[in-house]
Amino acid sequence: MTHKTKAIVIKTVKYGETSIVASMLTSLFGLQTYLINGVRKQQKKGEKSILYQPGAILDLVVYHQDQKNLQRIKEAHWAHIHEHILSDVIKHSIASFMMELLQKTIRQPETNIDLFEFCEDCLVCLDKADRKATANFPLFFALQLPQFFGFKLSLPNNQADFTCLDLKEGFFLTEMPDHPLYITGEAANMTAELLKASHPTDLDQFDLNQNQRRTLIQRYMQYYSIHIPEFGQMKTLAVMYEVFG
Repeated sequence: MTHKTKAIVIKTVKYGETSIVASMLTSLFGLQTYLINGVRKQQKKGEKSILYQPGAILDLVVYHQDQKNLQRIKEAHWAHIHEHILSDVIKHSIASFMMELLQKTIRQPETNIDLFEFCEDCLVCLDKADRKATANFPLFFALQLPQFFGFKLSLPNNQADFTCLDLKEGFFLTEMPDHPLYITGEAANMTAELLKASHPTDLDQFDLNQNQRRTLIQRYMQYYSIHIPEFGQMKTLAVMYEVFG
């Protein structure tokens, strides 16, 4: 039996001489892994494999069996053709960061259509974003993704009243906590402002420099590592730093 589903490619690894294994977030089945045979064959090189780059949004016809860890694809086509993400080095590095963060955060294969639509919308908006919004995109994605996994950061009740952001609890506090895992000062204030952004189209409002963005993303990755066991290091962060200069 086959099923039609949209899918976002998260990661691919080579399998044998001509095949790949692809992790994808699907609208119908959540996180799934697919064995795709012959996609790396020499003839018509690149025509099929480009479909499976991280951040690609596809329409699939798939075979699905709940008891199997490795599924198969009958048909794959573009659901949305990016104009820039797959060719622009900065946007591609950000999309790769987003997909790695998603992979490290999602643990179960359950269907979550809200998560899928959020990720799809973010990728489409990133593809269209101007320079300033593009630079702020990793911050937005990192701050918004936890809402789907139970450790969302809460907005302060009154921005004038908070002293710090407690990374263990996810709350803005009026007094310092009795542990060192918190953000204070400019970084806390900027985080409070960024949390007000309800959609990626708001990101061109934020005037942040490279050092500010780097400091914030490092603290947000610390937040993830507190709340996700075995979170580890983000490999795409170094690449993103490099392309931003």
